[in-house]
Amino acid sequence: MSIDLHTHSTASDGTLAPAELVRLAKETGLDAIALTDHDTFKGVPEALAAGRELGMEVIPGCELSLESPEGAGWMHVVALWVPENPVELQAAFDWVIEGRLTRNHEIVEKLRTLGINITYERVAARAGGTIGRPHFAQELLALGVVSSIDEAFKVWLGDNGRAYVPKRKLRPEKALGILKSIGATAILAHPFALGLKIDETEALVRELMGYGLDGVEVYYSEHTPAQTEAYKDMADRLGLLVSGGSDFHGSVKPAISLGKGRGGLDVPTALLDRMKEYRLSKGLPI
Repeated sequence: MSIDLHTHSTASDGTLAPAELVRLAKETGLDAIALTDHDTFKGVPEALAAGRELGMEVIPGCELSLESPEGAGWMHVVALWVPENPVELQAAFDWVIEGRLTRNHEIVEKLRTLGINITYERVAARAGGTIGRPHFAQELLALGVVSSIDEAFKVWLGDNGRAYVPKRKLRPEKALGILKSIGATAILAHPFALGLKIDETEALVRELMGYGLDGVEVYYSEHTPAQTEAYKDMADRLGLLVSGGSDFHGSVKPAISLGKGRGGLDVPTALLDRMKEYRLSKGLPI
């Protein structure tokens, strides 16, 4: 049996509402799903309610963007078992969201300077909530500027795109400290995205463990078999939890399927059982 502990809904930059996401998980045959929207847990109550209605286990979570070490790519942490109304985490998110608002306006101005007739209002209407780069990509596609979402990121919005603007991020020690204080389980997401060699990744992971990191996302849509094996060996060697997820976003990432990633992903339910044992051993709720 399988699980998916890394998914996104319309509460951030996914295209399915939280309840729709849970329903799809049920139809897909998953045992459990974690909702891990970017810098928000606003979709969690709806997802939990849908889970109760459908008999689907839903883990309340979120995904945080952290400052990366020099020379590394982007670093995210998936937080699982986020409690209801965590005040300190919300304050951190408010700081990030304030920066995102400024960033989104800067992206609009960059695109307009580059000759694209895009408006903030149209992107906001398309998002219907938290605005992210996928919503800009959808608008570029609707305007006929690009022929695909992938092209929008490659040419305009990605890290090397013509209209890229850096995102405000939390310091690792602050973010992991908050997660530890509220009793959440902290998982390093998609370590391949760091762009580091395995020994460099391990050195970074050891540092993050000192701040409260609990595990590593070993099974991930973009990991090669060799990377999966290397991260699994590293996690086992360091005594860390092993996690996994598709990073499902819906139609903005059409090649990524819930629970299956690009087709070959299979995250064993046993990993979730191990996480629950770990939390119970620390006196944390599940």
